[in-house]
Amino acid sequence: MSIPFLQEQTPSQPHTDSIWATQWAANDTVFSAAADGQIVQWDATKAEPLHTQPPHTLGLVSLSVSESGDLALYNTIEGITCLWDTSSGHTVRKHESFLRTGSGATEPAWSVSIHPKGSVYAATGGSGNITLHSCAPDSFGSVEKTLSPGRAKFGMFVAFSPDGSRVAYSTESGQIYIFDCEAGALAATYSSHAMCVRGFAWSLDSQLLLSASDDKRLVLHDVRSSSSGKPGSGAVASLNGHTSWVLSATFSPDGRLAASGSADKTVRVWDIAARTPVSTIQEQGEVWSVSWRPRPGIGPGMFVAGTEDGMVKWWRGAGSA
Repeated sequence: MSIPFLQEQTPSQPHTDSIWATQWAANDTVFSAAADGQIVQWDATKAEPLHTQPPHTLGLVSLSVSESGDLALYNTIEGITCLWDTSSGHTVRKHESFLRTGSGATEPAWSVSIHPKGSVYAATGGSGNITLHSCAPDSFGSVEKTLSPGRAKFGMFVAFSPDGSRVAYSTESGQIYIFDCEAGALAATYSSHAMCVRGFAWSLDSQLLLSASDDKRLVLHDVRSSSSGKPGSGAVASLNGHTSWVLSATFSPDGRLAASGSADKTVRVWDIAARTPVSTIQEQGEVWSVSWRPRPGIGPGMFVAGTEDGMVKWWRGAGSA
């Protein structure tokens, strides 16, 4: 089976350097963060910027948007975590994680993820742990809890599940750790990859996790709990076809399709049930980020890709509405 994806639009004012993160929010706007130090909120129907923030002097390496789409959390390469209120247009909170002072000092944050409800955010980096930080105005950035697997491996990527019940992070050496947020306990460990896991995606029902790795593979994990309370069957499929590092992944809202971006300069769209690619899109540069439109519709749907040339590109599956 083949599903053609057609380029819908590109912005008239692209980033000036590689886009390292994108997210299509539930309010139907798109966010992008790039090596040029800029974060942009886009009108998803016109590919025009709605809001921007003054560019940071260094690149932005991580981006996470709240369930409502009104709050965007982003992190700079040196570990400054900022919370942007898009309704007011202002960065309302900032935490300099590299300032290691007091008893709650941690390693600088690399990847950050805001809880779907916006109450806390998770961070990972050189500590090899997840730290949960307050999002409250008077205590933003203060550490509320540390979740540790007991091993010090650099944390590459962290993300809450869409239902907010779990938080996972991946490491430079290929492991993925999933924690139960309420219990604060390690719920599952996966060693599905032989190399760095740069990113992963949760399905919208929080039952599946798709990881992207430097070993050129994506691995599909079943993270549902059985009746005994133990994690599900773990790694259930390997998706092969990229010829270089796989840098990012995203699920369609119905969980039937997934997209991946790679250093091989392609985006691949996968049929999850068939475990096979149904579309391959050739780009001019590396594809560091992909994000599917979270709203279901008719047909395969739409996603955005953030590329090495600074472009956010909208792709629509044939027959989608």
